[in-house]
Amino acid sequence: MKRVTILGSTGSIGLSTLDIIARHPEKYAVHALVAGKNSKLLAQQVLQFHPNVVVVSGDRVREEVRAELISNGLSPLGLPALEVGRAAQEQVAAATETDILISAIVGVAGLPATYAAVCAGKRVGLANKETLVAGGQLVMRAVADHHCELIPVDSEHNGAHQCFRAGEAKDVRKLILTASGGPFRNTPASALASVTPAQALNHPTWKMGPRITIDSATLMNKGFEVIEACWLFGLPPSMVEVVVHPQSSVHAMVEYSDGSVIAQICATDMRMPIQYAMTWPAREEAPVPRIDWSQARQWDFGPPDLERFPLLRLAYEAQEAGGASACALNAADEMAVEAFLAERISFPEISAVVEETLQRVPTLSLDSVDSILAADKFARDVARGLVSERSGR
Repeated sequence: MKRVTILGSTGSIGLSTLDIIARHPEKYAVHALVAGKNSKLLAQQVLQFHPNVVVVSGDRVREEVRAELISNGLSPLGLPALEVGRAAQEQVAAATETDILISAIVGVAGLPATYAAVCAGKRVGLANKETLVAGGQLVMRAVADHHCELIPVDSEHNGAHQCFRAGEAKDVRKLILTASGGPFRNTPASALASVTPAQALNHPTWKMGPRITIDSATLMNKGFEVIEACWLFGLPPSMVEVVVHPQSSVHAMVEYSDGSVIAQICATDMRMPIQYAMTWPAREEAPVPRIDWSQARQWDFGPPDLERFPLLRLAYEAQEAGGASACALNAADEMAVEAFLAERISFPEISAVVEETLQRVPTLSLDSVDSILAADKFARDVARGLVSERSGR
């Protein structure tokens, strides 16, 4: 039986992972659940899956979880270990009791524990793209040094991982990642300044958290995926292409030297890539809808518009530049998206804040988790200042 630790158990990836575990109690058990502030949902998960350890964001949440569990009939002596903070996250990620780590904490906050699991040689199902966007060089070096099995959970990279199984690395010509295009793929540039947060949060295909939904609308999320793909598969940015595919059925394609293009296609259900990461190299029956090939369908593909969506261009440039550029890109984007959601800046100003932040971040060597977190903080501070200048508050 494989024991699983989930970073971000109350988020959408965490919930999908627990759904898979619940369907296969003979194969999987939960060692640890790591979550933020949703104490009620976390307590429900504890009651159902009986983890050995629970890690939360602070003392107040820990007491809320404790009270919720006791009110549901658990004896104080029967509670799991209730821990708080980064050190506890790293501890459960690297624990001998953890066989598989699902890394799904949003943001750079997920990096330290994910890195700890990598250095402990765990199998890591990676749904936290910031781990590689901000710390790709450090993390991938550790993957090689510690023989970690790093399997991407993000649908595009998971699809690419499957496509790469069709041939040898030396024969790959390029990787093609698909983008839905978001809600504004047909919106004129002149209308983007009047876009509201509610409109930007109305994604046509996926149901996701606020930040990733806005990043999809700006194509920043696809830019992060380009950076992540470069690290995961050892490719230069020039070998990673993005195409807009509104139907979101084809997740990734790999073109080989003989002209063959291998595509990965499946329903838009994250349980498939999560289960793939848990069972690789085996394939097992997954609880996802099947594509009905008896029904007529049309799939469209086209190039992204880098004039209307400059953040994708900035992602390519940041990966080429190296150093702290991609880390700053992620940090500045998070601050700019937060400001847009608070209606402090306009939709086009998200990319303006990110671009100006990149111009102000010095060249840094990121050779440790702490140096990455320091670069992240520096870029956030710069971006906050730029937002204040633009919004007047």
